[in-house]
Amino acid sequence: MTGAGRDAPGGRFGAVVFDFGGVLTTPMDDTARHFAREAGLPGEAYLRAVAVEPAGRELYARLERGEITQEQWNAAMGVRLGIDGTDLMGRALATLRPEQRVIGAAAAIRAAGVRTAVLSNSMGLLPHNPYAPWRLEERHELVVLSEQHGLRKPEPAIYELTLGLLGLPGTACVFVDDNEENLVPARALGMTTVHATSPTVTLARLRQLLPDIPGMEREAVLDGAS
Repeated sequence: MTGAGRDAPGGRFGAVVFDFGGVLTTPMDDTARHFAREAGLPGEAYLRAVAVEPAGRELYARLERGEITQEQWNAAMGVRLGIDGTDLMGRALATLRPEQRVIGAAAAIRAAGVRTAVLSNSMGLLPHNPYAPWRLEERHELVVLSEQHGLRKPEPAIYELTLGLLGLPGTACVFVDDNEENLVPARALGMTTVHATSPTVTLARLRQLLPDIPGMEREAVLDGAS
C-alpha cells in the first residue's frame, strides 16, 4: 500500500489525518476574539458563548452533528449574544486564514505518496462555507465533515468511520488536532497523535514521525485564501 511500507516515505504510516480549524487554519480563538471586538462584545464573550457555556456548547454540537442548520445556529447564537444573527458564522470566521506552513507540509506529505485526509467538526456549509477557500477535496484524498455523518469528535465512531474510509488500521495513521480532547479516542484506536499547539510544534512532530518526506518546510499559498 502506498506510503505504508517500511521503505516508503511514510515509513509505517499510510495516512496523515488533519483537523481543520486551528490546524490548517490560523487559531480559532484569535478569530473569535477579533469577531467579538468587531461586534462590540467583550473580548471573550463569543468564545465563552460557543465553547464554555453549556447551552452554547450544546448548540454548537447540534450544528456539528447536522441536527440544525447553520442558519438556525446563526439565529439562536445571535439571540444568546444579543446581536444580529444574520450570517453570524460567516462574520465570526471573517478573519480565519490558511496556516500556510502546515498546508505546505500536508502537500509535501501527499506528494511523497502518503495519503492525507481531513476530519473536521463541521461549522455548517450554508449560507457560509468556511472550507471553500481551502479546496480540501482537491488537496486531500478524503474529507470527513461531521455534519454529513451525524457524528462529531470526540465520538469514537467518527474516527472509526474515517479509518474505514481510508482502509487503514489506526496504527498506520497519524492524527493532528489542536484540541487535546479530540486526540484521546484517536490514541485508543492506535493512531499516533500530534497535539497542534502551534505550527512550529506541528511541523517538528511531523518531521520526527515522517523523516523521509522532502519539502516539509515550504509554504503553500492558496488561491483566494490569502
